[in-house]
Amino acid sequence: MPKRGRPTTSAIRQNIVEILHHLGEGYGYQLSAVYNQIFPKCTMRSVHYHLKKGLETQEFAVKRIVKEEGTYSWGAHAEKIYYSLGEHAKPKIDERVRMFFEKK
Repeated sequence: MPKRGRPTTSAIRQNIVEILHHLGEGYGYQLSAVYNQIFPKCTMRSVHYHLKKGLETQEFAVKRIVKEEGTYSWGAHAEKIYYSLGEHAKPKIDERVRMFFEKK
């Protein structure tokens, strides 16, 4: 009998796993920018959703949180949450991601 409900896997989340496999660590905006250079466009909001969901499924882990001072439209500082691969991440070594990082 097939499982009921939503599948726990996601193409977007798997693509972020592939990116983090090559980067080692990254924050939301950075991952979103790289994602949109390699894969079909996806919103930053969707990338942040999948980062949070990946924390729940332990595909991602919070490596560190950095507060940066500056003059932003929303205030005097920004908080960057750096993510790395978690214990349940299964990178498949996507050829598109490998080629992208080899060019850099």
